[in-house]
Amino acid sequence: MARNVDWLKRSHEGLYDQQNITVNFLMTPGTMDRLGISGAAKVWFDNDFIIKRDKFIVAFEAWRNPSERTPAKTAALLEAEKDFIKVYRLLYTGYLKKNPLVTDEDLVSMGLPKHPSGTKTPPTPPTTVPEATVDTSIPATVNINYRDKNEKGIGKPTGVHGVEIRWAILNTHPSDWDELTNSSFDTKTPATLVFKGEQRGKTLYFALRWENNVGQKGPWSDIYSAIIP
Repeated sequence: MARNVDWLKRSHEGLYDQQNITVNFLMTPGTMDRLGISGAAKVWFDNDFIIKRDKFIVAFEAWRNPSERTPAKTAALLEAEKDFIKVYRLLYTGYLKKNPLVTDEDLVSMGLPKHPSGTKTPPTPPTTVPEATVDTSIPATVNINYRDKNEKGIGKPTGVHGVEIRWAILNTHPSDWDELTNSSFDTKTPATLVFKGEQRGKTLYFALRWENNVGQKGPWSDIYSAIIP
């Protein structure tokens, strides 16, 4: 049965095997979140794609044994397959093919073609950690100089847009980054935090992490401290 969609397998058996590879990959815990398939897209996947996929599977498994195959089962398979192909194509073209979070390796692992040649390499989250030094020479002002850890220059890593700084004024050293309840973003070192006079002498705690151009974030640095001058 010929189709004009190159990436789809042409036989009933081929399509059955291909979609199993795709769905099994997507249903691996954490994969949908990593690929940004959430919210309304996840609702569509669960309530439209999976329902039509399940109908295709039931029809195929009823048809697959040649000794039990009937015209009615063939007709049911063709109808279910037609409906499923529509949502399978939409899944690929709408949520995977141009998704910057989906890599070529992801597509191949799903039984799908790689990104078209000439397209940009999908961005990946930063993997390195910023390190910081503090300048407190100006009253009520903390200047945070940052760079990639263990690097000599002050340039940001390739693909990084800027740094997120989470901070808080606390009486004791925080045990977790979630305790740093304020957030700032900076694109060129140093980052400057300005405080009120009444906050002078208190302890500022802060941590940093890189962020790329599409908002993907890297790992947190250690939590630093400084006395507000």
